[in-house]
Amino acid sequence: MLFAGIDVGSQSTACVLWDGKTIRGFAVLPSGVNPRERAKEALKRALETAGLLEKDCFIVATGYGRYQVEGAQLVVSEITCQAQGVAYFFPQARTVIDIGGQDSKVIRLGEGGRVLDFVMNDKCAAGTGRFLELMAQVLEIKLEDYGTLFARAREPLTLSQTCAVFAESELIGYIAQGKRKEDLVWAVAASVAERVKALGERLGIVPPLVVTGGVAKNQAVLKLLEERTGCEILVPPEPLLTAGLGACLVAAKKA
Repeated sequence: MLFAGIDVGSQSTACVLWDGKTIRGFAVLPSGVNPRERAKEALKRALETAGLLEKDCFIVATGYGRYQVEGAQLVVSEITCQAQGVAYFFPQARTVIDIGGQDSKVIRLGEGGRVLDFVMNDKCAAGTGRFLELMAQVLEIKLEDYGTLFARAREPLTLSQTCAVFAESELIGYIAQGKRKEDLVWAVAASVAERVKALGERLGIVPPLVVTGGVAKNQAVLKLLEERTGCEILVPPEPLLTAGLGACLVAAKKA
């Protein structure tokens, strides 16, 4: 049986094809303003990559837009799917920090990817991928520039505001003072790391620690998060696919 796990997130939509043993294909697209159509497109592209047909798929939906996926034969919480997907790559994982486009969540795991507890951030962009995007626009840099600029930082500036809007004003104030762009990048990354660490402390961060979501590709945030948690961070081969893969694994167990 071929399983198609479609994870409709706030910023990206991922589709993973799983045949019970291996990943046969996948696709990741921006979610845009029409998650229903974007889910269809992600499935179509994943199938084209693998040379497979939709009629052969058992479709499983997860993510915040999971109820928008047409033809879904099973709908599963993203918490459960994220846990299962992470456990596939790292069976020993005990804490997952998922930093998405609009929210962050921390999940405590037991054996086999069993969810013991979880906590999510409040309705604020601070501590999410969206915050990094907004600050990148202010700094006139690309998201992929964070790691390079961060490595050249000399002055550890601090963004004291926890609100994304006020933090932007604070960042603009630093720019007016003539602060170096590299140091401003450090401040932005540190703000996200500190926010996520505080979220994790509400549950207690137990190693091994795995980070997923688009921000798992941001080396500046990862390095600061390692320093603040004192834990080595593990990252899946493609951190945007874990929930979609987890959806497939949940469906396979039920089947």
